[in-house]
Amino acid sequence: MARIDHLLSSTRTVSFEFFPPKTDREAQVLDQALNELTELNPSFVSVTYRGGAQSRQRTFDLVASMQAQGALNPMAHLICVAHRKDELIEILTQYRAAGVENLMALGGDPSTEPDAIIGELTYASELVELARAVGGFSIGVAAHPLGHPRSTTLGQDRDYLAAKLEAADFAVTQFFFSIEEYLSLVDDLAQRGCAKPVLPGIMPVTSLSSVPRMADMGAPVPDWAVARLQAASELGGPSAVRAEGIALATELCAELLERGAPGLHFYTLNHSSATKEIARALGIA
Repeated sequence: MARIDHLLSSTRTVSFEFFPPKTDREAQVLDQALNELTELNPSFVSVTYRGGAQSRQRTFDLVASMQAQGALNPMAHLICVAHRKDELIEILTQYRAAGVENLMALGGDPSTEPDAIIGELTYASELVELARAVGGFSIGVAAHPLGHPRSTTLGQDRDYLAAKLEAADFAVTQFFFSIEEYLSLVDDLAQRGCAKPVLPGIMPVTSLSSVPRMADMGAPVPDWAVARLQAASELGGPSAVRAEGIALATELCAELLERGAPGLHFYTLNHSSATKEIARALGIA
C-alpha cells in the first residue's frame, strides 16, 4: 500500500470513491463494482462515512478488508461531528493498527437526531491536527469549487480552505461540471500561497432526473450541459442521455488532465460501468 501524498509527488493518480453497503444486495453490487474497477489499477480508493456507530463500523470493516487483501489502496473517511475527542483518537489508532495510512478528514454535517452526541471538534482542520498527533497518516480534506454551503462568502471559503489544506497533504473536490470552476479554485489557493495538490472530483450525469439532485448537493449542472442532455433525450431517450453524460464527463476529464490536474477522482456511487467507459475513452484503463 502507498501513501497518497507520496503518490501525488511522483505520478498522476486515478481514484474511485465508494460507500459501505447497508444490505446484502448493496454488498453484492459493491463487490461487482470493486472486482471490475480493480482491473483499472486505481492509485487508491476512498470509502465514505456518514456518522453513527453502524456506519463507522461498516467503513472500518471495508477499509480494513481492502488493506488486508492488498488489491486496493484504501483511504478511510472520518468526520469529527458527533464524536468525543477520545473516541476519534481510538478510531484513528485502530486504523493505524490495521495498517491504514490514508485518511480523508471531514467536518461532517451536524446530526439531526435528538440523542446525537455533541462532538468536541467542530471543523475538519481540528481533525487534521488530531490525526497528525496520532501520526502516520497521509491526510486529505474536502474542497468545494463553488464554496462550502455554510461559508458566508467565496473569499471566506477560500481563506478557510487554504489554511486547512496547508495542514493537510492534498484536497479532493466536490464534483463539478465546468473546467473554469476547478481552475478558479486552484488559482484562488495559489494567490493565498497554497500549492498543495487538489484532485478534481468527477461524477457523470447519466439521467435528466439527476440534474435537480446535483443542484441540491451544491453542484448545479451548467445550462449548456443540460441543453446537451436534453437534446440527446429528444433524439434517443434515456440511453442517449447516458451516453451524452459520459461524453461530457470524458471531455471534462481530458481538459483537466491537459490543464495539469494532479489526477482524477471518480464518485462511482458503487457502480462501475460509467467510470470504466470514461477511463477507457481517456486511455487510462
